[in-house]
Amino acid sequence: MVVAWSGGKDSALAVAALQADLGYRVIALLTTLTTGYDRVSIHGIRRSVLEAQVAALRLPFYEARIPPAATNAVYEDAFARALDDIRASQAGVRHIAFGDLFLTEVRAYREVLLARVGWTGVFPLWGRDTAVLARECVTTGYRATLCCVDTTLLDAGFAGRAYDLELLRELPASVDPCGERGEFHTCVSAGPIFRHPISVRPGERVLRDHRFQYCDLQLG
Repeated sequence: MVVAWSGGKDSALAVAALQADLGYRVIALLTTLTTGYDRVSIHGIRRSVLEAQVAALRLPFYEARIPPAATNAVYEDAFARALDDIRASQAGVRHIAFGDLFLTEVRAYREVLLARVGWTGVFPLWGRDTAVLARECVTTGYRATLCCVDTTLLDAGFAGRAYDLELLRELPASVDPCGERGEFHTCVSAGPIFRHPISVRPGERVLRDHRFQYCDLQLG
């Protein structure tokens, strides 16, 4: 089983769910990175932080590389090539897991894409109550930081904040507690699946496309 690794809490929770299920064995991670920035696409997580996460997880890591403002077609081609690379080195693997929670159109898109290249999607968190899942994430020892906020849905001041019970209490009712509609994205730095925690600190804050507030998280 491969896990689509964004560097955020939901992909971490997906890994945890699969590791707890005797029917699956996680053997690798796959991350989409944006060239030029050399960061995790959408989340904006630095490669150095991503590599620290991977080292703490002790899992092989593969990447799909796309240019900035990539079209769906470009992304799909890069993703398919990355899956080919995985299959070439990990014989017999045919399943990839995602941390999606309830957006049916996103799941359907992934399933169509995967079917074209002979893979099957697995969604270990699908249908979970996101309020319950968010609290479980915090109370079971995961540590995460909001690395990107969609300012059309959530105040920019939330970028760079710890994903903790205080933050969950302060989220507007219109915002999903797990950020499933894209309200925010996180960078996970500790938790039960990690062999050791990662130390990250907030850096520069940058607003992109007049909409997305990023907080540049750095090791240290």
